[in-house]
Amino acid sequence: MKRFLLLVLVLITCVTIMILGNEKKPELTDTMAASSNPSPSDAGTEDDYAAIQSYAKEFEVAPIDAKIDPIWKAIPGYNGLAVDIKKSYQNMLDENDFTASRFVFKEVSPNVHLKELPPSPIYKGNPAKPMAALLVNVAWGEEHIPSMLKTLKTADVKATFFFDGSWVKRNPDILTMISLEGHEIGNHAYSHPDLANSSREKTVFELSKTNEVIEAAIGAKPTWFAPPSGSFNETTLQVADELKMKTILWTVDTVDWKQPETSEMVARVVAKVENGSMVLMHPTKPSAEGLDAIIKGIEKKELQLGTVSELLSEKRVDVHK
Repeated sequence: MKRFLLLVLVLITCVTIMILGNEKKPELTDTMAASSNPSPSDAGTEDDYAAIQSYAKEFEVAPIDAKIDPIWKAIPGYNGLAVDIKKSYQNMLDENDFTASRFVFKEVSPNVHLKELPPSPIYKGNPAKPMAALLVNVAWGEEHIPSMLKTLKTADVKATFFFDGSWVKRNPDILTMISLEGHEIGNHAYSHPDLANSSREKTVFELSKTNEVIEAAIGAKPTWFAPPSGSFNETTLQVADELKMKTILWTVDTVDWKQPETSEMVARVVAKVENGSMVLMHPTKPSAEGLDAIIKGIEKKELQLGTVSELLSEKRVDVHK
């Protein structure tokens, strides 16, 4: 009798285990269909893989092509976002967590790039990119550069410095120091000319000579050119392009060369900065004094600060980093 009862108990246990083992986990598609705001379940089947493909479309962000704007002229493109299905699925399997938080994203390049646009001035970055850049045009004011470099280093911000070639000729060590601190170096012509009223030959000399002295100092030629006083014409753009440089203007001007009151300048500049802004300054007393406040004001707007190359690249920005 005891043996019979024991056998019955064993059979019941086996049947119970079989029933529990054959219970099917809810599939991703079932979870999605059952919810008006669906999210992946904790399954791991081929059906789930297909469901992730469908669900991932809700997270796609279309890339933005570079273009010539009627007002702002050349505007760089900006990468879109798409879910990397294979990596996301593997990540979900590895973590045993089939939710959208396990999606792995990849950037999607636009179809039209800045380098493909005809020679045109660039006043700003893409307005969808939460980043701004500081431009420092240098033809004088070297006494204020150490203070500005210290502020930039403390804030962990890199700027783009555009150098007058004749100034570099006199101060190659300062240029080298700025470059070694990780700041980007640009061309600002050789003798601060009015390029809008210069001949082609004069323009070629001004830009080429500056590239030569910069390369002699740091071993690299600039890829960005800022015309002195913002003075340029179509020939200027073409010559810069032939020398493999894009022409950079600005979005927001400190007008620091007029020696404004520092706090007034800071408030005016920060108020105007938005996605894609390029802020022009010089090594002056107001900018040296107000640089920290400008940086903090821009970052308070949840904008990252980067070089011109970083701002004009198509790479996406994570403002939370």
